[in-house]
Amino acid sequence: MMEPQDNIEEDDTASSSPPPRSLPRQRVSLQKSSVCSRSYFMVVMVFFHVYIINVIALLLYVHYNNGSNAITANRDFTSKDNSYKVNGESDPQTPADSGFPRNMHLPRIEGIRVGHVQKVSLVPGKVHEMKTLSLKPLLFEIPEFLSEEECGVVVRLAQLKGLMESQVMVPEGQEELNQQLNLSPEEIFNFLDLNQDGQLQPHEILTHSRVRDGIWLTSENLKEIYDGLKVDQDGNGLLSLEEFRHLKSDAFQRFLLKRGVERSQLVRNSRHTWLYQGQGAHQVLQDLRKRVTRLTRLPSSLVELSEPLQVVRYEQGGHYHAHHDSGPVYPETACTHTRLAANTTSPFQTSCRYITVLFYLNNVEEGGETTFPVADNRTYEEASLIQNDVDLLDTRKHCEKGNLRVKPIKGTAVFWYNYLSDGRGWVGEQDEYSLHGGCVVTRGTKWVANNWINVDPDYQRQARYQQFVSQQQDKQEQEELISEMNSDQHIERHQDL
Repeated sequence: MMEPQDNIEEDDTASSSPPPRSLPRQRVSLQKSSVCSRSYFMVVMVFFHVYIINVIALLLYVHYNNGSNAITANRDFTSKDNSYKVNGESDPQTPADSGFPRNMHLPRIEGIRVGHVQKVSLVPGKVHEMKTLSLKPLLFEIPEFLSEEECGVVVRLAQLKGLMESQVMVPEGQEELNQQLNLSPEEIFNFLDLNQDGQLQPHEILTHSRVRDGIWLTSENLKEIYDGLKVDQDGNGLLSLEEFRHLKSDAFQRFLLKRGVERSQLVRNSRHTWLYQGQGAHQVLQDLRKRVTRLTRLPSSLVELSEPLQVVRYEQGGHYHAHHDSGPVYPETACTHTRLAANTTSPFQTSCRYITVLFYLNNVEEGGETTFPVADNRTYEEASLIQNDVDLLDTRKHCEKGNLRVKPIKGTAVFWYNYLSDGRGWVGEQDEYSLHGGCVVTRGTKWVANNWINVDPDYQRQARYQQFVSQQQDKQEQEELISEMNSDQHIERHQDL
């Protein structure tokens, strides 16, 4: 370390004369530099080789891990007969109460971006285009999903089956349900008070009443009910806890029954029927279900065990106010389709419709669009859906205010996810942006059909349900086989005689 300092001092003192050649100093400097460079090079090479080895090891791990997952997923989903049986019989030494191994995964289509078009093969010899309409919810449109002839067949089958009213005028039994839940007025009040300000705003009452009573009340209707029941003592349009205590849970129902309700005031004004799509059904209905399976890329067992095809007719003036096809699932909530297999009783039930596939069966003369009021909004706030004189949930008055509207075109299908992913290949939380409704038909008639794919967000309940159904099917097949064998033996005896 002293040598460089001496060199610097010599340079300073001899600045007036030309610097002499110092070959020895340069040679020593070069030797030191070469030693440092060689050591540095060796260290770098060691770390580089270690890094390469780690990368190779990581790639091998990912390769083999994905390979085993792909085999498991393929085993679970591609075979109808073996779907979900693996989960209940994967390890005979596993205790029955330890639960099913989490080796089922639900494929989910990527939307990429709004306007993105993907090519999909749904029927032999034809390629369909699938367009992304929104990312929140994940919504797609597929033109010419059904042929004109197939649309006509579905409509005629529905007419032959007969259609029923989609909603009764005023459903009853809410008082009994509240007694079963054993909820106090304070608990109900706090549940309705979304912003927890100690007062019930009109939109808080309206939202609850529409869901519970099935009547599409407006602010004007609410004021009329308040005056008729004499509950809003100070006349400010708000209900305090003390005022709310004077209301019975079915007070609105009784008032509406006494006053009378028009069809235009219902949440839903339509007629519908259900068409079976399983073995023995019309070939068009079976083909449609197979096409839905290819479209959603879900296992056939899930699609086959879901709800039948619902066919709906909206006459002129018909509508369906904005709603969610499936509600949020809480620990105390049971899915309708897995409720029996889960062996649980709960007053809270929801349909657990993971995917909605909607088909337009005719061209509507005017109106009848499907609206998604908050599609691709930055945020979702229930309180902001009803502001001032604009009610985004009202598809009779404010359908054009929604963010996205899909025009009904004969043969076109749209499908969307009602739930998010849980990040592990299963159903997560409800996608609140899937809020949608049917705009009022201002001229003509509207025919649509719905295929809902039911999946329980509770993985264990869904696996138990699949196993239960599989066991029932095996039992039925065995009984049919025994019946056939007995019949053959009877025929043989008869021939011998």
